[in-house]
Amino acid sequence: MHALLDAIARMDLPTDAQRIFHGRGGLHPGCEHLALDAFPPVLLLTSFAPLAPDSLDAIGAALAARWQQIAPGQPLNWVLQIRLPAGQPETRLMAGSVPQPHVVTEHGARYLVHVLRGQNHGLFPDMAAGRDWVRRTVAAHPQPARMRVLNLFAYTCAFSVVARLAGAGQVLNMDMSRAALAIGQQNHQLNGVAAGASFAAHDVFSSWGKITRGGAYDLIVVDPPSYQKGSFVATKDYARVMRRLPELLMPGGHALLCLNAPELGVGFLTGQMAGQAPELQLVERVANPPVFADADADRSLKVLAYRAPAA
Repeated sequence: MHALLDAIARMDLPTDAQRIFHGRGGLHPGCEHLALDAFPPVLLLTSFAPLAPDSLDAIGAALAARWQQIAPGQPLNWVLQIRLPAGQPETRLMAGSVPQPHVVTEHGARYLVHVLRGQNHGLFPDMAAGRDWVRRTVAAHPQPARMRVLNLFAYTCAFSVVARLAGAGQVLNMDMSRAALAIGQQNHQLNGVAAGASFAAHDVFSSWGKITRGGAYDLIVVDPPSYQKGSFVATKDYARVMRRLPELLMPGGHALLCLNAPELGVGFLTGQMAGQAPELQLVERVANPPVFADADADRSLKVLAYRAPAA
């Protein structure tokens, strides 16, 4: 646990949502089960194994000591979540409080989060570089206001918020979860970009007609769960999305494909794309934020950018 305690001792005062310590990458022996995130003004420690009381005491003391140094006079707010293979996560407020509503920022964008319930908190820090790629891609377009963006498996619509803030004219967000899309709508309102964004609480696979009726898109973001029973299983369902991309993309349009499944490497995505949409060209693998460095890059988050041929 020394690596986590050392990261806490060196931690700067976080202002944006971000990961502070990433033991899950396998670069810190003995800490593979630990991750520390900042959702200012709250710190969230996630453990994928039980934590002994003395370990919790040591972590709490380290957080309190560092907080006194970097935020004197400000209360320390921190939450613990234990996630075990079986059962629901156990979440506890260890110190301080959590604001309601809880709004965090990332590069100027604002998002609602909920750290006291569920495993998904409304914003995934590991996807920060993917959101930045979308921002840069939209901003580099000759006519951003004419861009049409499709955000599949949109969750709380962070990609859409970034695209609209960068100037994209229209974004269609699609996700089966009405609750997630409702938060996505609030995120757009928080950022003053509600106009031009639409939301469809539909199953992607039964909604191709609705998607295609809207015409071709300049940018498509595909960020599905790796495994969600009854909804999406990457090994069989990702190909069903990929084969639709050529007909949905404008000439020269981009597709951003995301996958967070340690058991499926980059070769899974590139191989599937070669079979399902060979005309699309791989442009780059978007590098994950440095804090998410992994001993095996194939096990880390995969974010691949593809481009359709020009007219």
